[in-house]
Amino acid sequence: MTRILLIRHAHSVANERGILAGRTDGVYLTSKGEAQAAELAKRLSGSKISKVHISPLERCHLTINPLLKSIPVKERPKIQINEDLSEVDYGKWTGKKLTSLYREKLWKIVQSRPSAMYFPEGEGLAQMQVRAMRAVHAAAAEGGLQIIVSHGDVIKSVVAAVLGTHLDNFQKIVIDPASITVLDYDGSDFRILTLNNTATPIVDFAKASSAKRVTRALLGGGAGKKSK
Repeated sequence: MTRILLIRHAHSVANERGILAGRTDGVYLTSKGEAQAAELAKRLSGSKISKVHISPLERCHLTINPLLKSIPVKERPKIQINEDLSEVDYGKWTGKKLTSLYREKLWKIVQSRPSAMYFPEGEGLAQMQVRAMRAVHAAAAEGGLQIIVSHGDVIKSVVAAVLGTHLDNFQKIVIDPASITVLDYDGSDFRILTLNNTATPIVDFAKASSAKRVTRALLGGGAGKKSK
């Protein structure tokens, strides 16, 4: 059994300014984001992490650093920077204010039919989902507790794929800064244990089950265990 924690980076200066940062370098965390990253480390304290898979962008690294620094050097998990987890390549939209993008004709496609959206001189959201799921499947194959640190739209696309819903529905999914979404993988399929968790301790969710397959948990809605 593999347990995967999908973590969105904490509140960034681009979030604060309402800018579509995309893959722009030098997008750091705000003071709010730094507090979120510190809190994230507390929420995950005691988790036995097998590996961290992370977007190459600074805001993701700044988000997970407090957690990594809290772990003794000899016990720190391996870190893998994965381009498949990078932010969407928004092309010509990169660096623009969201308020100005609302007026673009393509904005309606982003909102109502994202599977058909190709950002000018950038990539398509469907292309992004393919690479994101490639990263998730690679992490799932490693077993244990895997952490993925990425971006809002990337994680939303993963959640849509795991739920088996069309990418055109992914705007119905909310992934907040510094949120944790927890997946289980039993070797054949994924389940979502918690979505967009921004407050409660996550240690119990972070314990990867040693069972090969938890078939009974698929019936009756689950066992009703509460996190401590």
